[in-house]
Amino acid sequence: MPAKPIPNPFHRVENILASAVLLLLALIPTLEVIARRFFFTGLKASPDYIAHLVLWVTFLGGAITSREGQQLNLSVGLTMIKGSMATVVRTGSALVSAAVTSLMAWSALSLVLIGFDATSKVGVVPIRLVTLVMPIGFALMSLRFVTTLAGGRRNKAVASLGWLLGSFMGLSSIVNVLGVLFPNLSPLGGLSPLGGLSPFALRAAEFSYAATAAVALPAILVVILAGLAGAPIFIVLGGIAYFLFFRAAGSLEAIPNEAYTMLIGSSIPALPLFTLAGFILSESKAGERLVKLFQAFFGWLPGGLAIMAVLVCTFFTTFTGASGVTILALGGLLSYALIQSGKYQPGFTNGLLTASGSIGLLFPPSLPVILYGVVAQINIKHLFIGGLLPGMFMVLTLSGMGVLAALRQKTARVRFRLEEATTAFRLSIWEILLPVVIMLSFFLGVTTLVETGAIAVVYALIVEMLIHRDLRLKDLPRVMMKCLPIIGGVLIILAIAKGLSYYIVDAEVPMNLSAWTRANIQSKYLFLFLLNIVLLITGCLMDIFSAIMVVVPLIIPLGELFGINPVHLGIIFLANLELGYLTPPVGLNLFLASYSFDEPLAKVYKNVMPFFLALLVTVLLITYVPWISTGLLEAIHL
Repeated sequence: MPAKPIPNPFHRVENILASAVLLLLALIPTLEVIARRFFFTGLKASPDYIAHLVLWVTFLGGAITSREGQQLNLSVGLTMIKGSMATVVRTGSALVSAAVTSLMAWSALSLVLIGFDATSKVGVVPIRLVTLVMPIGFALMSLRFVTTLAGGRRNKAVASLGWLLGSFMGLSSIVNVLGVLFPNLSPLGGLSPLGGLSPFALRAAEFSYAATAAVALPAILVVILAGLAGAPIFIVLGGIAYFLFFRAAGSLEAIPNEAYTMLIGSSIPALPLFTLAGFILSESKAGERLVKLFQAFFGWLPGGLAIMAVLVCTFFTTFTGASGVTILALGGLLSYALIQSGKYQPGFTNGLLTASGSIGLLFPPSLPVILYGVVAQINIKHLFIGGLLPGMFMVLTLSGMGVLAALRQKTARVRFRLEEATTAFRLSIWEILLPVVIMLSFFLGVTTLVETGAIAVVYALIVEMLIHRDLRLKDLPRVMMKCLPIIGGVLIILAIAKGLSYYIVDAEVPMNLSAWTRANIQSKYLFLFLLNIVLLITGCLMDIFSAIMVVVPLIIPLGELFGINPVHLGIIFLANLELGYLTPPVGLNLFLASYSFDEPLAKVYKNVMPFFLALLVTVLLITYVPWISTGLLEAIHL
C-alpha cells in the first residue's frame, strides 16, 4: 500500500489563513448590520477592513488556485497536441506564465513602496503591510507555475527561465524598489521615477524597458499562443496589458494600481460572499431537497422533470455565478433523475443540463449583474429588475423544450401527491426562503449589497450546519477549499483585466470605435445584430467576468450613440455572454459537460445544438424587443 503524501505545512497555513480571511469578510458586514440596528452606529473603519479583506482573499485564493492547477484557462491547443510536443507546449506555457507573474510581482512591490505613504493605515494596520499581499501573491503564483509543471527537472529548469525574463522586463520596477529600500546608496539623493541608484542601474532599467517595448507586438502574440496552450486567462490579459504599456511608455505600476483600485471597490466584496453562500448550499444536501421539491410540484406535468432540472440549475447558478459549479455539482444527480424516469434520452438530458448551467445569470443576486453594474456605473437594483423578465423568458424556453420532448415520448403521467409535495416543501423551506430574504433585505434598503451577501453566507451556514446538519464544523475547511480557487481565479482575472481596460480607455479606443461606427453604421438594428455576433464570439473565447471588464467600456459609448437604454444594453450583453458559454467550439460549459458526463466534445456539440438555437432566438428577441428588459422598470417608474 503506497504511503500517503506528507502534508506541506506551508500549504496548511496558507489554507487556514485564506479561510479565516474569507470568514472575516462575511462576519464584519454582519456585525455592522447588528451594530447599526441595535446600537445606531456602525463599526469603526469597517468599510476599509472589508475592502482590503477582499484584496487578501483575491491573492491568497489566487495563490491556492495556482498551487492546485485550477486557474481558469481555455487550453484549446492541448486538446489537439499529443505526446512529446504537448510537453514542449506545456513547458513553454509555464515559462510565459512565470515571466508575466514575475513582472507582476516586481511592479506590485514597486507600487506598494512608492504608491502608498508609510504612515497611512487601514484602520490600525499600516497600508504597506496590508498591500504587501499583492507582490507576495504574484510571486507565489510565479513559483508554482514552475514547481507544479508536469515532467522532469529539465522541463522545470526551462520554465524557471521565466523568472529571469520577468525580472529583466521589470528592471525599472526593481530599481524603484531598491531606491526606496536603500536610499543611502544613491549619489543622486531622493527618489526619482526610476529610483535613486547609480547611473548604471538607471541605464540598465532604461535598456530593459526599451528592449521590451521593441518586441512588444511579437510578445503579445506569444502570450496569446500561450493562452491557447493552457496559460491562465489572467496571464493572457495581464501579458497583453503590460506589453501595451511598454509600447506606450507607460508606468508598469499602473496595472497593479488598477487591480488594487478595482478590488477595493465598494460593491466588489459581494462577489466572494455570494459565491461562498452558493458553495455552502452545493456542498450540503440542499440540491437533493430542491430536486425533490420541484419534482413533487412539477413532476406530474408533461415535462415536469425537465422543468425541475432547469429550476434547480437556475437556483444554484444564481448564487455561485459560475455555471461550471452547477454542472459539476448537480449534473450527475439531475442526469440520473431525468434518464431513470424513462422520459428523456441521455443525449437530450445532457444537452438540457449543459444549456441550463448558465441560465440563472440574470436573476438576483447574480455576480455578473453586480459586476456589470459596477463597471458600467448603472444602478444594480435597476439591472436586477431589468433581468427578471429576460431571465424568466430563457427559463421558459428550456422548460418548453423539455415539455415537448416529454409529449413526444407519450409516457404515463405521474399523479400529483399532496402529502409528498407538503413534505418536500417542509424540508426545503429554509433554502427557498434564502432568495426571499436576500431580495427583501436588499430591495427594501435594509442592507447594502455587501451586507446582503454576508447575511446570505451566515444564513446558509445556520441552515446547513444547525438546522439540517448536513455540514459539520470540520466540513467547513473542505467547503472553503472548494470555494477559494473559484473566488481567487475569478477575482484575479477581474483585477488584471482592469489594467487592460484602463489602457483601452486611456488610448481612446472607445472614442475611436464610436467615431468609426457613426461613420459606417446608420441603422440601430444593424448595430444590434453585429453586437450580438461580437458578444457571442466574446462569450465563446472569454469568461464573462473578464469580458465585462474589457468589453463593457467599448460598448457603452456605442449604446449611447444609438440611444439604447443602459439597462437594456446591459441585459443584451449579459444574455449574449450567457449564451456564449454554449457557443462551439470553445464555450466553457461544453468542456465542463464533456468532463461531467464523460462524453466526447463532438457529442456534446450535437446534444447542445437544439438548445443553443432555441436560446439564440430568445436572445435575439431580448435584443430587438426592449420592453422585455425595461417593461418592469417602466411599470414601477424607476
